[in-house]
Amino acid sequence: MAHRVLAIGPWPGLIVAGLVTFFSLGTLVAVAFRADTIGGLDPFDVAAVRFTVVQAFGSAVLSVALAIPVARALARRSFWGRRALITLLGAPFILPVIVAILGLTAVFGRNGVVAYGLSLAGLEPISIYGFHGVLLAHVFFNLPLATRLLIHGWGSVPAEQFRLAASLDFSWRDVFWHIEWPMLRYLVPGLLVIIFLICTTSFAVALTFGGGPKATTVELAIYQAFKFDFDIGKAALLAGVQFAICGVAALASLWLAVPQAVMGGQDRRLQRFGSQRLTTKIIDCAWITFATLFLAVPLLVIFMQGVPYVLTLPVSVWSAALRSLVTALGSAGLTIVFAVSLALVALRWRWLEGLGMLSVAASPLVMGTGLFIMVFPFVDPARIALLITALVNAVMSLPFVLRSIGPAVRACEDRFGPLSDSLGMTGWARVRLVILPRIRAPLGFSAGLAAALSMGDLGVVTLFARPDGATLPLQIYRLMSAYRMEQAMGAALLLLFLSLALFYLFDRGGRGHAKS
Repeated sequence: MAHRVLAIGPWPGLIVAGLVTFFSLGTLVAVAFRADTIGGLDPFDVAAVRFTVVQAFGSAVLSVALAIPVARALARRSFWGRRALITLLGAPFILPVIVAILGLTAVFGRNGVVAYGLSLAGLEPISIYGFHGVLLAHVFFNLPLATRLLIHGWGSVPAEQFRLAASLDFSWRDVFWHIEWPMLRYLVPGLLVIIFLICTTSFAVALTFGGGPKATTVELAIYQAFKFDFDIGKAALLAGVQFAICGVAALASLWLAVPQAVMGGQDRRLQRFGSQRLTTKIIDCAWITFATLFLAVPLLVIFMQGVPYVLTLPVSVWSAALRSLVTALGSAGLTIVFAVSLALVALRWRWLEGLGMLSVAASPLVMGTGLFIMVFPFVDPARIALLITALVNAVMSLPFVLRSIGPAVRACEDRFGPLSDSLGMTGWARVRLVILPRIRAPLGFSAGLAAALSMGDLGVVTLFARPDGATLPLQIYRLMSAYRMEQAMGAALLLLFLSLALFYLFDRGGRGHAKS
């Protein structure tokens, strides 16, 4: 069937696969060739590699360990606002990193809410900077992601299994080991690897909360090698090390993967027998309250402190917001074109979809630098900084978008492909009339996700933007560095509103046409 769809030609998908491979690996080679020499890792670099692995592993383990009881509590409790709370759990993933950092600083920083509470108790305030600050920020971002995926896991367990467990008078330990543990054993390894990869390539968190000799990640060390030392050889070597770390993690996920048991049932609504004990209710309530406060309080603080300053923001902030909007819209459009092209060609050659996932292990800073090195003989790189930023953001968002669009395209072709064949519908007509109308919901979601991620990105633009060419996240970081926290709060609230608005408009647009 796939050859009928590819009557439009496989070249768009093949070109995208080549572009992603070039962006992920070709730019690294370009940076390496530009270097005069590539030496070995010095003790500082070794410490950065060690810190990267330790903080990523610790963040993954802590995020999943906390997500398990939170997801179980949400899965077996029904209460007013439950759906809104689960929706809130999706917010941190599209939340601009710099906004979350500002919120966490306002709550856990030296002058934050927690420090004020400790001072009232006669205790010294804690420092949010260093290893524990990086860990805290990564858990803030990844706890909701882990919880959302684990809730789906609990929903996949047939209600009949819990009914049988109740009839056999299982204790909570028996229920866990015989029913819940097989599901967790299947989901948790992959979840750990996903979060590990996200934390390994994290930049803005380490830039803000780390940066010292004992709290530098590989990505931050790459930035320092470019920005301050202009040691391209060291940057290329560190990028190769980071790619190797992510590759080993991906291979480990395949080795640790456990085949999922087939759990038959009659698709009844999940009902947890034996979960009505008072102690169980109290424990579930405690975990749900913890997750709600942990996620909502930083956002609430930003809202309360930022509202009075939004309308008094300087012109430079509004100009940066416009640049971010243009970059985000361009990046979202490129991401959708890339993802659809790859998803279509993957109907024939499934392995090409794997090439679209390469960028999850790559360094966006190396991508940007490689592109700037290549265009430097022809044009001033600072003049096209936003274009390069949009391209890099599109490639970095592609793995997440492809996981949403790819399965939808395959499902549509499996269901409607034979009918399209019988009608002689091939090529672009088949894509336009059959596939695109039926994947508008994931298309809208993916476009909103790509736009929101690009809107909040603080990566490539930090290297090459002119003083008058900053995006909104970079402008917020500059305001924070200048201790203009009131304006930073107002700008952060503006960035939060724009990011959520972009995601909502694209997602709502896709769902609005889902019946087509």
